[in-house]
Amino acid sequence: MVLILEKYGNLLLRAMGQTLLLALCGLFFACILGMFFGLLSVLKNKACNAVALIFVNVIRGVPMIVLAYFVFFGIPYFLNNMMGIPFTLTALQAGTICLALNCGAYMAEIIRAGIQSVDIGQMEAARSLGLPYWRAMYRVVLPQAIRTMIPSIINQFIITLKDTSILSVIGFPELVNTAKNVQANTFKAFQTWGIVAIMYLIVITILSVVAKRLERRLNRGR
Repeated sequence: MVLILEKYGNLLLRAMGQTLLLALCGLFFACILGMFFGLLSVLKNKACNAVALIFVNVIRGVPMIVLAYFVFFGIPYFLNNMMGIPFTLTALQAGTICLALNCGAYMAEIIRAGIQSVDIGQMEAARSLGLPYWRAMYRVVLPQAIRTMIPSIINQFIITLKDTSILSVIGFPELVNTAKNVQANTFKAFQTWGIVAIMYLIVITILSVVAKRLERRLNRGR
């Protein structure tokens, strides 16, 4: 194990950096998608509710690895061969889209639940003061809902970080993909995957501690 760290330690650390980059990019766009579909799901409009429900159910019903293949191979194939549009995706772009879609579906549910956890009287009071619906949502409801969302968002980031390992199938140089190459060069599977497990454990433990401390702080602030 020591020899692997001496020879490939920097390579594995760079791969962990790529993993964190991919997870952060995916979570950033997932928050945008989640906010959009989460708001659609709480509107008093059946068409908007249906759109949000379809998005959430379809994305959550497709395995992550299938979604990764579809985005990386299926979409460029369709645009190039069916539509005649020159189009390619890098592994980072495809991975970000895949994570954003997958995580966005769960974020939409987190945001929906967070908004619905705020007493409906808050919206009614804001509207009675003359605030338009969207301004009342932005100024009154969302600031309260975000307090309950943050721990779940951090937990979702942890899940997303672990899900990046699936994207080794499209060749993105994240930690698992890099570890496969290290194992192929060293023929030391136990040591290689032990190091990878420890690296994941360290990062995820730190994030878990942050999530718990943040949750306690928010609970004290209520």
